[in-house]
Amino acid sequence: MQNILLPVFYLPPVSWFSEFLNAENEIIFEQFENFPKQTYRNRTNIYGANGKLSLIIPINHNGSRILKDIEISYREDWQKLHWKSIKTAYQSSPYFEYYEDKLIKLYESRDKFLLDFNLKSIEIIQKILKTEKAYSLNNEYVKFPEEVNFRERFSAKNPSEYEMDEYYQTFSDKMGFLKDLSILDLICNKGPESVTYLKEIK
Repeated sequence: MQNILLPVFYLPPVSWFSEFLNAENEIIFEQFENFPKQTYRNRTNIYGANGKLSLIIPINHNGSRILKDIEISYREDWQKLHWKSIKTAYQSSPYFEYYEDKLIKLYESRDKFLLDFNLKSIEIIQKILKTEKAYSLNNEYVKFPEEVNFRERFSAKNPSEYEMDEYYQTFSDKMGFLKDLSILDLICNKGPESVTYLKEIK
């Protein structure tokens, strides 16, 4: 077993879930880092009718920079917008209707903190995947941690370094396969086969 320090993301990308569910990995979540902008901590990428679509959670700029203290802003109804975008993107996918009732719960509660919301999104996905991977949260920020550090591993700006097989996506006839989108994309298109797919990612 190896200890892996993982960042906590919003409906994380497929590659993140492959590391999270890897039986060899003992997972520790980073909650004390300074909140980095333009990362998956408050955004997720889905496959919309016009290609890759980023859904971004607005945050309150109240001076706090530590991830666990970052508050979500509800000045605009982003939850309604995100859910509408997800529904438009995936309602014609093979498995969306099976998971819709679980997924919508994420957008019906108003969590104060981004960390709590992200943990809830991971919990919902675990229910859908029927996995029960345990994790713990770290107690302090360590610049050079003993664990294998994955805090900067998943970039929202650069292409994914993970190798994954193509699978059918709702709009892939039009625009081809988009790699390493949100786990949502995988579960809506692959359903119960998602866990097997995640195990094969390198």
